[in-house]
Amino acid sequence: MYKSTLIKNAAAIVSCDDNDAVYYDSDILIRGTEIIQIRKNIKEPADEIIDASGKFIYPGLVNTHHHFFQTFVRNLATVDYPNMSVINWINEIYEIFKYMDEDAIYYSSLSAIADLIKHGSTTAFDHQYCYPKHTGKHLVDRQMDAAHLLGIRYHAGRGANTLPKSKGSTVPDEMVETTDEFLRDCERLIDKYHDSDPFSMRQIVVAPCQPINCYKETFIESISLARDKGVYLHTHLGEGENEPMFERWGKRTLDWCEDIGFTGPDVWYAHGWELTPEEYRVMARTKTGLSHCPAPAVLGGFPIIDIPSMNNAGMSLSLGCDGSATNDSSNLLDSLRMAYLMQSFHSKERGGSPSSYEMLKIATVGGAKMMGRNDIGTLETGKGADLFMIDTEKLEYSGALHDPANFLARMGAAGPVWLTMINGKVVYKGGVLQGIDERKLAEEAERTCTRVIRTQSSKYR
Repeated sequence: MYKSTLIKNAAAIVSCDDNDAVYYDSDILIRGTEIIQIRKNIKEPADEIIDASGKFIYPGLVNTHHHFFQTFVRNLATVDYPNMSVINWINEIYEIFKYMDEDAIYYSSLSAIADLIKHGSTTAFDHQYCYPKHTGKHLVDRQMDAAHLLGIRYHAGRGANTLPKSKGSTVPDEMVETTDEFLRDCERLIDKYHDSDPFSMRQIVVAPCQPINCYKETFIESISLARDKGVYLHTHLGEGENEPMFERWGKRTLDWCEDIGFTGPDVWYAHGWELTPEEYRVMARTKTGLSHCPAPAVLGGFPIIDIPSMNNAGMSLSLGCDGSATNDSSNLLDSLRMAYLMQSFHSKERGGSPSSYEMLKIATVGGAKMMGRNDIGTLETGKGADLFMIDTEKLEYSGALHDPANFLARMGAAGPVWLTMINGKVVYKGGVLQGIDERKLAEEAERTCTRVIRTQSSKYR
């Protein structure tokens, strides 16, 4: 018997559906994990009734690129990303990450997921490529535990770096894996966790870290495994590696990826600020997606991607926080605001910038489709009940409620939301994560950070 939930009297429900429907003074009926009705005055009885008076309701945000393990190096001046090149920053930051263990992965993941949920994210992809030799191979398993505890819909990217420093990598040897051990663990994780059914709460993505730090065979065999198992592929691309890739292979990274088959509707990349207009067309032709991560681009002083031109070329776009070492938060509402302002600054002379609502659709249905999820990303009948609510009955919002669809990024509504629901279950409400002792977990996380990293790494001294 499925539990039913009736959300009553919402001031506005922004669906993000194909018709861009906004429902005013309306209700949502949910049965189990699925949205059954959206309309005014639903009279059917329900096991739980949530009064949404004065609330704007949105589809849950879908975060398509992150590195949870980096939350323990936030606000750390000794590895100050804005004042380094990407390559130099990687050289410095890996000297901290090599100390990570299973507990550090678990608590850093809890920290990132809590931040995501409190700010309206209901689905998260994480790119876990941190595998020091002493940690073993069960780090994604610990992330699965963290995701289950807090209730987020989780897509785990099992990453790896396979090229040693002696052959041109930037990764310490104690964090390098062989292609075989990487693929064996990918297969183990897929067999253990991957669920392709509708409303799935966990999936696995094969995600070698980046071409510059891996053998070519790592990527080729990743493609073979992922397509044999029916899972998606992900990597970093176009974030400063094109020059060394050209020196190594005589071609740019996207050409290299297309030549080996690491493109397609089951592939998406992170960043892409080095992509050229000609490469936009390659991305569109191959139906390869791009996760836009605005925070690291701004912090690093890198080019702002040209979303209008990417849209005109037919590219698929989504939104990501990126790792906490290049963002310092896991707040996708903040990234949404940042992306909107960046495009407003950058794109007006190029034919007009995306509206706040258009950026919201990139962060919701855009992300869902990019990861192969047609069951989430919008609020409509038959979709999963993933949503968040903003309380508009606040003095600071008075006089600004004219347009619920454009409200979020335009108004800078980037603080904690009033409620987050995932798969039909309320996981956060009124400032409280449901079903856990947050203070106790925070204390445990701080002790773990001190034990694992602060007492070992010279970067903390």
